Amino acid sequence: MMTIDRRRLLRLAGATGATGLFGAPGAMRAAFAADPPAAGDVIAGKSAKMIVHNAKIGVMETPLDLLRDHRVTPKDILYNRTHFPVDGSGRWVATTAAPASDVVSDWSIRIGGLVQRPKSIKVSELMPMQQVKRTSVMQCAGNGRSYYWAKAKTPGSGWKHGGMGNLVWEGVPLLALLKSLELSPDARVEFLTANGKDVPPVAGGADLIKSVRLNAPQLDDAILALRMNGEPIPTIHGGPVRLIIPGYYGNMNVKWLTDLLLMDRETPSALMQKTYRMPRRPVEPGKFTTQDLTEQNSDPTWGFAIMSVVFAPLTGQTVPAGNVDLQGVAWNDGVVALSDVRVSVDQGKTWLGAEIDSSDGPYAWQRWHRRVELAAGAHEVWVRATDAWGRSQPLDGLSTWNPGGWDWHGVDRVSFQVA
Repeated sequence: MMTIDRRRLLRLAGATGATGLFGAPGAMRAAFAADPPAAGDVIAGKSAKMIVHNAKIGVMETPLDLLRDHRVTPKDILYNRTHFPVDGSGRWVATTAAPASDVVSDWSIRIGGLVQRPKSIKVSELMPMQQVKRTSVMQCAGNGRSYYWAKAKTPGSGWKHGGMGNLVWEGVPLLALLKSLELSPDARVEFLTANGKDVPPVAGGADLIKSVRLNAPQLDDAILALRMNGEPIPTIHGGPVRLIIPGYYGNMNVKWLTDLLLMDRETPSALMQKTYRMPRRPVEPGKFTTQDLTEQNSDPTWGFAIMSVVFAPLTGQTVPAGNVDLQGVAWNDGVVALSDVRVSVDQGKTWLGAEIDSSDGPYAWQRWHRRVELAAGAHEVWVRATDAWGRSQPLDGLSTWNPGGWDWHGVDRVSFQVA
């Protein structure tokens, strides 16, 4: 009999990746209104200050002045990206309330693929298991997309930097569920594939099924999350159970988890093969489209690129002359630690080291701050993070332009006035 443990998985990989759950009819009416509705009318419980990009599918981001006020991002101001109406019915999980108790009690996750004995486990069976916490950045792969548009516009919402948050997840370690599985004879398992309850809005449409390599170091810390920020996961954010792979973009953290499969290849879903992929070499607008993406010339948007963002001052603000407090956050994919954050107030001619606060964990963002003396007038601050592997943000963020508008991580630049 062949059992599967972490070492075995890696060896195999090396040989060959408070409404009810479907409530909120008012949100649906608002979604189709002629004028952009308030965020709380689209998703019950969301702050009216949220920026709604697409009311029909509940896409919204957080103003940075709200993010900077919290070490952990509250649910009412957490960004949202939903791809489809849930369950193919056109009804949404458009609420920050937790799923109803009857939904939770009936929910189960199928575990199968290239295994001898597929099994199913209920959320109610996960609850008494040992739980662990992970503090991590959650970020849309399109976060910052609008900055690419200085070169050429891409499809998708015009995110600035508010498609992110810093969250505390709690749940059952993924590997604890996988290690006892028996592989099929001669199986060459390379990928873990996850699916959720959201399905295409039309028959034959692409489903949001995602695959990750089993040798990804972040899988050591992956969990089946049941709680977010100390509460049951809000329905809109994937409750009652969500796959959390810290350090990975939001689309890989599958909401409303229903299936986990051990496979020998990536899922053929178009949302894995033609969407959420980055070309391996620089491409130019008009000469390369998403239809040119293949497994041979591109990679999925898996782990975060290293990034830093200015939280203060914000673009367009006016601050008093003298000592000006510059502050923000920085993060990466969690594989190695951040080593350095530097700021420039002379458009990159010179760089000043910023102080980095202590970390809440390898996958959490870290606050940075630096005080500089500035005279009255127009100013611009740049910020750039570097990690222990020497990975850093490109000075020219447009150098990573791609037809999906993914993975923006250029040096952040903020213009403001000093008076």
